[in-house]
Amino acid sequence: MTDQPPYTLPAQFTFGSGDDQVTAAVSIPFVHRNLTQLLPILYSLSDSVSESVASKLSQTGQPISCKAGCGACCRLMVPLNLFEAEALAGWIRSQPEAKQQELAQRFETALAKLAAAGLVDRMVSEDWRVQSDSALKVVNDYFSAQVPCPFLEDESCSIYPIRPLICREYLVTSPPEQCSDLAKPVTRVNLPLVLTRVLDSIGAELDPNRPGWIPLVFLFDWMKTNVHPGNGVAGLAPMLIAEIINKVDQTKPAAPESLSPSVP
Repeated sequence: MTDQPPYTLPAQFTFGSGDDQVTAAVSIPFVHRNLTQLLPILYSLSDSVSESVASKLSQTGQPISCKAGCGACCRLMVPLNLFEAEALAGWIRSQPEAKQQELAQRFETALAKLAAAGLVDRMVSEDWRVQSDSALKVVNDYFSAQVPCPFLEDESCSIYPIRPLICREYLVTSPPEQCSDLAKPVTRVNLPLVLTRVLDSIGAELDPNRPGWIPLVFLFDWMKTNVHPGNGVAGLAPMLIAEIINKVDQTKPAAPESLSPSVP
């Protein structure tokens, strides 16, 4: 007797309103899953919405300017929600030992540069649960330090298929060269689906004393805690996805939304 694949439930979601309305369809397995295990489905939803929005913008003469080789935004401080931190930790541990050591060295180098700029202590001590001038100052100073994401290779994302939601949701239509200059305005795309806020808020519910995310550059240190936040949010996959989508309109813009130095 062979194992049968799980029954999948086709689901269609509509986001936005009026001319900005977009529809995304996914297949959800009718099985028990935790939130971390459902990330591929959330990525599919996010990508589908982004592609629809990008197509509409292109038709109106406002094409997305983000492309491979343009890594300016990869020097921003990246707020990584706990569930994606768990998923990336699992991916890192699945890599050959040599690759793990290479990545560990990249993260160590990035942290050393940030420490030399006096940023690590400020990032640790900042209360990221609230938006504040001091938090924005840390973000701006981080960008000014020009420390690239440890996953950046040749100005392109080396983990593009599993890149965090906040990276997927960061799209601009302004000229790409403006992304490298704090003094120049950047035109962000307003997406009708921003899952980063939702996962941050769910993570914060697991630990009210923390913001629900960590700076991505702290990932290797976080891995030493060996925690598994996904296990704290589990259930039948279709029900869990529905609960997450229902939270989209309930979550207010959180600190990560302001983690672009070009956005007030």
